[in-house]
Amino acid sequence: MALSVRSGTPPFSNTAAWFVQGRLTLEVGPASYTPPRSEEVVIRTHAVAVNPVDWLIPFIGRFAYPWLKSPAVLGFDLAGEVVEVGPGVTRFQVGDRVLALAVGTEKNRNTSAEGAFQQYAVVLERLTCPLPDHLTYEQGAVLPLGLSTAACGLFQKDQLALQYPSATPVSTGQTLLVWGGATSVGGNAIQLAVAAGYEVVTTASPHNFDYVRALGAKQVFDYRSATVVQDMIEALQGRTLAGALSIASGSAGACMDVLRACEGRKFVSLASTPVSFEPLAQQPRALLLLPRLLGRMLGATAALQLRAWRAGIRTKSIWGSSLMNDEVGPLIFGGFLPAALAEGRYLAVPEPVVVGRGLESIQQGFEAQQRGVSAKKVVISSIGESLKP
Repeated sequence: MALSVRSGTPPFSNTAAWFVQGRLTLEVGPASYTPPRSEEVVIRTHAVAVNPVDWLIPFIGRFAYPWLKSPAVLGFDLAGEVVEVGPGVTRFQVGDRVLALAVGTEKNRNTSAEGAFQQYAVVLERLTCPLPDHLTYEQGAVLPLGLSTAACGLFQKDQLALQYPSATPVSTGQTLLVWGGATSVGGNAIQLAVAAGYEVVTTASPHNFDYVRALGAKQVFDYRSATVVQDMIEALQGRTLAGALSIASGSAGACMDVLRACEGRKFVSLASTPVSFEPLAQQPRALLLLPRLLGRMLGATAALQLRAWRAGIRTKSIWGSSLMNDEVGPLIFGGFLPAALAEGRYLAVPEPVVVGRGLESIQQGFEAQQRGVSAKKVVISSIGESLKP
């Protein structure tokens, strides 16, 4: 089936990696150039990063994103150069280097113009941050969704509602548990929590212990250890917990066990589902696999809710881009991050692993992400460098 897309609008021509409902692979083709509206900017994309949700949408989009129009441009993480600003934009001008969270797949946006996987993307000013000269576009691209998901879990009022981060944090005397500190979300959560005045304990593989400590974690435990929960409980005696951020699939129960045995807030912010959908990547043509996984997820979710209720613990799932609708988005992208990045107080983590150049390499990026990376993020470079505004 041929893509039906309007041609580019002068003076720019645009190309995108398109997702068509029912297909598991993206198709590179022409796309419209969309001028920015009020409080929007257009970015000439230099680098994008791949998140698990990007390759999962072709598998589970009908269930997780039922509103998504087809064909669509996917992608959340991008870094590039501002080429046009809309009315009301005050923080950016043409030529600025930036990183941004693209939200084209969100229900209240739902437009291909705002997906990351294209040469010219429209983004919201409030979800855009200056990229300091000492960081490459590839380094900038690793941040947006991991940072946003962590910020939602930590600071939104219906999540952990922690004290906001600042350049001069005041100690709260409380400890945050982050299960999965070497993940993209975990690395950002550690830095944000420390910048907000919290002590952080986390989990990781032993080869990533030094990595998460360098980000600010006070203590780190091997999540594969048979005694990890008991070890954490013993280490946390005498401390007051601010709650827990559960990142790895299946880790919510362990977080509950720790919170139940320790002093402090009984709240787990959930950054992942209780059942992993990674088997879809290994068996893409197994027609019954998705229904089975969805059934397991529903059962696991019900069991988790019952367990939490019995333990007196509250839980809530994170929607990583929901900060576009509240004060947390501008707080992070406009208030905290610009100076923190520029001054080196905040690190662009995890490390980018560039697996290809150009839009044609995004599918290769999906495959690399499916195979798994540790304390790294899959990045595609040179998305729009061949274009001259």
